[in-house]
Amino acid sequence: MPTKVAIVGVTGYAGGELARLLLRHPEVRLVAAVARAKQGTPLRDVQPNLHDAPSSLVIGSEVADAEVIFTALPAGEAAKLAPGWLSEGRRVIDIGSDFRLKDPAAYESWYGYRHPAPELLAESVYGMTEFARDRLRAARIVANPGCYPTATLLALGPAVKHHLVGDDVIVDAKSGVSGAGHMVDDAYLYGTIDGSVRTYGVPRHRHTPEIAQGLRYLGAPPPRLTFAPHLVPMTRGLIATCYATLRDGVSAAQVAGAYAETYADEPFVRVTSSFPATKATLGSNWCLVHATVDEPNRRLVAVGALDNLVKGAAGSAIQNMNVALGLPERLGLEALPLWP
Repeated sequence: MPTKVAIVGVTGYAGGELARLLLRHPEVRLVAAVARAKQGTPLRDVQPNLHDAPSSLVIGSEVADAEVIFTALPAGEAAKLAPGWLSEGRRVIDIGSDFRLKDPAAYESWYGYRHPAPELLAESVYGMTEFARDRLRAARIVANPGCYPTATLLALGPAVKHHLVGDDVIVDAKSGVSGAGHMVDDAYLYGTIDGSVRTYGVPRHRHTPEIAQGLRYLGAPPPRLTFAPHLVPMTRGLIATCYATLRDGVSAAQVAGAYAETYADEPFVRVTSSFPATKATLGSNWCLVHATVDEPNRRLVAVGALDNLVKGAAGSAIQNMNVALGLPERLGLEALPLWP
């Protein structure tokens, strides 16, 4: 019997990407598409690429009899709804930020609101699938990582897990405009972003504490983290170039071995022989990772590239669902990237 799933927040970019992938998943059935806007409208009329969505799948306000609920909502909204769903025996996979940070006070500091369900933060599983499979299998609530943290933690993960780098970490990351969601602000208009790149969110980007927390989970000492994101004039794609000081005595061969060993059997992470391009991940759940050593400066340079809407959001959420339900991890995510 297919697992019944719902998407809450289906009209956004991440919600639409979830619908695209779930409609093709052989072991699930999308039974509810929920949003505040466009209620009563068939999903395929709202998300213009979903031509094959059944006309009976109409945007509404209820999750029906869904066993797994995906939430793609503004900050603070999923946490208001999750306790009720959990009490009904459903699983929740939140693509937003509501369950990523373990310290309730961090939400006040970084997001500007008091967390509506702080008791759930300890229970939630941070769903970086590659490093969380054992915990995902019993999870009632999964906090899907953000797109920038996904690329960063996959880029740095092997070096951190093998204790090859120290606490000084710099992340220079660039993302296409879809990472900001449906924004009509002047900063995201074509005339503003075309032919231009800009830095933003330094030093208070909301992904900063998530990256720092993720590095600690992987075994790093509390990092001295500088995170500098940039907006680039493309729709999809994200790349994080990460710099960390090597520990004394660590060689380039050790670095190469750590990356090869960590990702040897990963279904969606490929260690590349040269610096990857974001376009080589377009539309897919792949993350491409390349690590090299700047020997004169004793510094690791590690790069992670992915599609911010798939591996950075909807795809990794489905990967987490597959693991949690005991399904083959690649199921519904087998599509290779588009090129060119």
